[in-house]
Amino acid sequence: MKWKKFRIKTITDAEDIIISTLYDIGLEGAQIEDKVPLTAAEKEQMFVDILPDGPEDDGIAWLSFFVEETEDGHLLVVGKETDEESVMENVRRKLEELRVFCDIGEGSISVDETEDIDWINNWKQYFHQFYIDDLLVIPSWEEVEETDKDKLVLHIDPGTAFGTGMHETTQLCIRQLKKFVTPETVLLDVGTGSGILGILALMFGARSVVGTDLDPCAVEAVRENLESNHIDPDKFEMMIGNIITEKEVQDRVGYGCYDIVAANILADVLVNLTPVICSQLKPGGIYITSGIIDDKETTVVDAVKAAGLELLEVNYQGEWVGVTARKPV
Repeated sequence: MKWKKFRIKTITDAEDIIISTLYDIGLEGAQIEDKVPLTAAEKEQMFVDILPDGPEDDGIAWLSFFVEETEDGHLLVVGKETDEESVMENVRRKLEELRVFCDIGEGSISVDETEDIDWINNWKQYFHQFYIDDLLVIPSWEEVEETDKDKLVLHIDPGTAFGTGMHETTQLCIRQLKKFVTPETVLLDVGTGSGILGILALMFGARSVVGTDLDPCAVEAVRENLESNHIDPDKFEMMIGNIITEKEVQDRVGYGCYDIVAANILADVLVNLTPVICSQLKPGGIYITSGIIDDKETTVVDAVKAAGLELLEVNYQGEWVGVTARKPV
């Protein structure tokens, strides 16, 4: 399908109010482009430990709204046909109303026609099947070759939640899970994302998994990936919230009941997480971590030791590090 892209030049302080105002006229799902540095909370949900230096924030923001265009040239806004001029006029009117009581900067608007593209599914062209040792990871839209039918196969679609297994840190965790999971294992997966670690733990023979994540999108991603791999959803319980700071989440997760805690997240987050999950681990329980860029290895190792855990292994892949420890019996 084709889309019209309406692009507004404004300032970062006005992003939220413009998005909210234009939502009222049927323009939803804004794409935001600015130079504002990521917050700590946003970094927690990303899969990189050190971000490249970005340009200095200049206070300018661009907001883009995409409106579907029919074959006969009409635009569809909340299911009703309209045209480009009407949309432009409505946007200009709303922007001028906002100027009365707040600074929106330049407030100019331009329009472009985008290529015929499926915005929701376009990322699929970059994700194809691959191996992690003897494990075949394959997305749902690709077929398992006859020669691979006897292999252990993980069907995984990240959707809007991160986690395909392609990243070195995920592979470091997977290898440790394969080493330590037993038929009695109850696993806590902190920062579940697509559910890849918990699902593989179940495929390796674990008894059950509890996952926590900050992003509500993880719930649906995990549900779909469990279904794709024909795994009983009752074996994987998802919870949304911050286990580090929210006592309610800690209580729901439970104390002293996990044979393994896996956390594939930022090193700085692991520092704060480690003393918390000591309460969740059983005596003798295994703590598997990654998401650690190589120059943060000491930081995480020190945090593990400071929490009273016994360091078992430090593993490496590329520039990334995995740290595995055990809670004393």
